[in-house]
Amino acid sequence: MEDFLSKLCVHTFTTKPWPLETAVEKFAAAGVKGITVWRNALEGRDIFASGELIRSAGLQIVSLCRGGFFPSVSPQKRQAAIDDNRRAIDEAAALGAPLVVLVCGADPGQPLEVSRSQIRSGIEKVLPHAEANNIRLAIEPLHPMYAGDRSAVNTLAQANNMAEAIGSPLVGVAVDVYHLWWDPALESEIERCGKNNHLFAFHVCDWNIPTTDLLLDRGLMGEGCIPLKKIRSWVEKTGFTGFNEVEIFSTKFWAQDQDAFLQKIIHAYKNFT
Repeated sequence: MEDFLSKLCVHTFTTKPWPLETAVEKFAAAGVKGITVWRNALEGRDIFASGELIRSAGLQIVSLCRGGFFPSVSPQKRQAAIDDNRRAIDEAAALGAPLVVLVCGADPGQPLEVSRSQIRSGIEKVLPHAEANNIRLAIEPLHPMYAGDRSAVNTLAQANNMAEAIGSPLVGVAVDVYHLWWDPALESEIERCGKNNHLFAFHVCDWNIPTTDLLLDRGLMGEGCIPLKKIRSWVEKTGFTGFNEVEIFSTKFWAQDQDAFLQKIIHAYKNFT
């Protein structure tokens, strides 16, 4: 059990009904070894103390979610996003998280290429703050269904291109199977991540058939059609030794007993990931 769970990380958003303290206690008791903390879980808390709590339970803090949302037709909103991303970097530093995951954003009032340019510019503007705090930034491409308003970065090739153009060892990518499993270039683009040493995170869940909600009906590993073991083999072939992060947004699972859900996660991780 110890060895098989050594690379299992669960996002706090996966067990959304649990406050941070409960998630930490339950994850640790179940043998989970990593936790990715969503910023909403830190609201109203001493962030430094929260990091100490997590480490004292024996959990490794894998990343902080999320920064990003850089594009806007409004210069004021773009500046507000820069300020918020700097705060996210501060929060990661206080928590002891080495990485901030960026959901990059999009504005339907402008062309996608303009939003992509603003994303790159936004990352470059916050990069000195990330460097000062030794925090890595992971560009997470989102499924094309989110291109209108959630992310103008929709393929791993686009994320790789942007990371390479920025050219910092602190800027890389996050591979989330929910967003990328469909891409015929996925294997070669994951290989490209490895060659450039900028594969920073790997997120897992499954794609339900049928999917009843494109945001809040992610499946438990093994329930859907994503070839998880194949994709994980491509990731590991790059030399990636990080965590397999379970990130499930699901109103169905949030309505269930979360202790039972956590046991389902561990079973699915063991058998289908």
